Amino acid sequence: MAMSSRLVQRKKSSMHGDESFEMRTGTALNMARFWLVKSEPHVYPFSQLKEDGQTHWDGVRNYQARNFMRDEMKVDDLVLFYHSNTKPPHIAGLARVCKEGYPDYTSWDIDSKYFDAKSDPDSPRWFMVDIEPIADFEPNLDLPTLKEMPALEGMPLLARGQRLSVQPVAAEHFSIICNAGGLGGHL
Repeated sequence: MAMSSRLVQRKKSSMHGDESFEMRTGTALNMARFWLVKSEPHVYPFSQLKEDGQTHWDGVRNYQARNFMRDEMKVDDLVLFYHSNTKPPHIAGLARVCKEGYPDYTSWDIDSKYFDAKSDPDSPRWFMVDIEPIADFEPNLDLPTLKEMPALEGMPLLARGQRLSVQPVAAEHFSIICNAGGLGGHL
């Protein structure tokens, strides 16, 4: 699919039964990057993101994932929301970055489970972004199904031993996944 020449529709951020869509030009989508973030459904499921309307993506304690959030994730980048540590793991929804990287204040909160004594407001070690929901995947795309799709060969999520909680997604892979997840008509 030539994504730069198509219009993109995205659900308004309320997600509370509102089926109307905003239009963005394909040029904006062409400039966007694509990401996958992982969350365990018992910790923070996609349904909670829809209820909250947006959230900060905190607690990431891997330097490569931190660098993606700090340096590369930009407003309007699209995000596949992946439920990990469940049977089967799956992509549950589509979100977008609504605030670029900023210091993860949970790292210097002594009461936080994400506290890091080596991080402080004057020298933050960890960063986060804010995301908001766009749409559910219908159906959810589970990991076994994704592994059976030859067109997704080379996707980091499918690599043996890949545990990174924030990772880039190639535009071609993103398009294939959105089509398989019932969102192709909105791209």
